Amino acid sequence: MEVNYFVLWASFLTSFVLALLFTPLAIWLAPKIGAMDIPKDERRVHCKPIPRFGGMAMFIGIMAATLIFIMPAFIPDKNIGGILIGGALIYLFGVIDDLRDISPKFKFLGQFICACIVYASGIRLEFVSRFLEGSDIVMSNVATFILTIFWIVAITNAINLVDGLDGLAAGITAIASLCIAYAGYIHGHYVAATAMLTIAGGALGFLPYNFHPAKIFMGDGGSQFLGFCLATFSLIQPVKSVTVVSVAIPTLVLGLPIFDTAFAILRRILKKQSIVVADKEHLHHRIMRAGFGQRRSVMIMYCISAIMGVVAVEYSRELMVDCLGLLAIVIMLLYVLLSDTSNKKVEINAVNIRKQEERENKEKKHRKEEHLNEKGSNSEYDQ
Repeated sequence: MEVNYFVLWASFLTSFVLALLFTPLAIWLAPKIGAMDIPKDERRVHCKPIPRFGGMAMFIGIMAATLIFIMPAFIPDKNIGGILIGGALIYLFGVIDDLRDISPKFKFLGQFICACIVYASGIRLEFVSRFLEGSDIVMSNVATFILTIFWIVAITNAINLVDGLDGLAAGITAIASLCIAYAGYIHGHYVAATAMLTIAGGALGFLPYNFHPAKIFMGDGGSQFLGFCLATFSLIQPVKSVTVVSVAIPTLVLGLPIFDTAFAILRRILKKQSIVVADKEHLHHRIMRAGFGQRRSVMIMYCISAIMGVVAVEYSRELMVDCLGLLAIVIMLLYVLLSDTSNKKVEINAVNIRKQEERENKEKKHRKEEHLNEKGSNSEYDQ
């Protein structure tokens, strides 16, 4: 496929504008259908009910751009319609979860069904069959099926789990999709680049309403849909598809949510808890406990994700020395964040700082009130 700059920009802008325009509608519609996130446990970091129907805006933007700009692109043996059907279903399951709180088993079943639809449409982790070329065909197909389903379900849940602070999931998704789009572009895979730009547009169009202080959340419908799109669109036309790089690129770009998800599963297994039990031990929660606050914690996560995105692009260009240097920086950052923020002294200092700020604000307010009272008294005396 020859590069068409109009299609690249138009797909991004279509998704961006539609998401930007439909998010206020989602804010208005959410309380009418009961899609409100009410802070009923200590795991939530907000203190008032907030709409959680923002996934609708991103769904409309991404699906419309995909239908207009990606569906016409012909890729042998691959049917983009499978992604559209699977994406619509995964979004529907997420909305039902937002409204009714379905059980984790049914949630995984829904994700499995959607992943199977994508696999049946011919969109798969093809490098597996290439590695097993010449081996038993049944064994090759089984391995391809298992790894493809695992990939889609894992990335879907990784974005869902990282959606814990205002603007975090939308920002990380935008960064990841832009990096994969760039990697696809420089290697001549323009269909994949266009697909990723539709995701970036939808996420960035929603982000102004979702960044701290958030006016709306994306909900499970939005986070699962974004994760599903990232997982499946990255398989449409993978970079250097004849090698393991086809999986390495999106894996590196999504290194932060993947790491956070794996760390959460390991942590819960060691505590002998169910892996689906929610907690406040995710990386973004630990950064907040160091006293950074929501806005700065999210920006720190953005920076780490951006570094991983650069690593992925450099890896696709076979610049291994650059990759290793950047990976070392990320590892050091994660070590500092995971070790220091779990230190009780750090948590106590962060709490003391917040208390000191609250005392200072109260004193300022008290002095201001006294000043206004004195001014009022002087005015009455002059009269």
